[in-house]
Amino acid sequence: MLGAIVGDIVGSVYEWHNIKTKAFPLFRDDCFFTDDTVMTCAVAEAVMNGGERDDFIDAMKKYGRMYPDAGYGGRFGAWIASDDRKPYNSYGNGSAMRVSPCAWIMDCGFCARTGMWPSNGRALARLSAEVTHNHPEGVKGAMATADAIFMCRYYFGGYCGDYEQPIHNDPDACKRRIRNHIENEYGYDLSGTLDEIRPAYRFNETCQDTVPQAIIAFLESTDFEDAIRNAVSLGGDSDTLAAITGSIAEAAYGIPDRIKDKAYSYLDAPLKDVLGRWKQFIHRG
Repeated sequence: MLGAIVGDIVGSVYEWHNIKTKAFPLFRDDCFFTDDTVMTCAVAEAVMNGGERDDFIDAMKKYGRMYPDAGYGGRFGAWIASDDRKPYNSYGNGSAMRVSPCAWIMDCGFCARTGMWPSNGRALARLSAEVTHNHPEGVKGAMATADAIFMCRYYFGGYCGDYEQPIHNDPDACKRRIRNHIENEYGYDLSGTLDEIRPAYRFNETCQDTVPQAIIAFLESTDFEDAIRNAVSLGGDSDTLAAITGSIAEAAYGIPDRIKDKAYSYLDAPLKDVLGRWKQFIHRG
């Protein structure tokens, strides 16, 4: 989930001041965390608390009220502030930017042993979206992002080597399988290149016009930092694009310590506490 937070922080200063180049300072002094980070931490806490519907609702409202000025969309901000616990049929990209903790619950070993998708994390990913973003496109964006993260963990982690020819030393083969799955399962068109997308791409807060672009930014990357730079260079909703791309890239490449340490320096104590508890929770599992 830290990959999402890094992407959010790096992209924060470009959301309203888009750039169309990969040549920019990765971290600026005026970078900051936004709602993408806050809600990613909320989803992590919800998973640690049991991952039931009420856990997601409670955590999102708790952290949303702790950070009321984090930059939420209008409808989500109103939902946070209200006593309403019903979803509101959103297809915004918020469901995808916050989903990454769910994908780290999915059991790669189970998939290696059985050849089947682990159901637990996918169910959590769906639920994490449905509590607010219950429009089919909102759910799809979260599910596609979670699947991409899990597949990176599985293929780049070498789990497939137990029951099929290992491909983790062949990034192109790993990415080809991820691309094929996302296109076939979710109908996203991942055929465009960044150079083709970049000139005409504009700010968009929908899943259907953010998630495919974010996945392509990962597919064209060479390492974690390159993936973040790819996403920001598209313009658009830069922090959320980079958060989604970063969440996937973390699972494939890991995050260099220098980038981890710098990202932590932008966070306050409550958010660092969530990350610390999450690290213990994952390792315990």
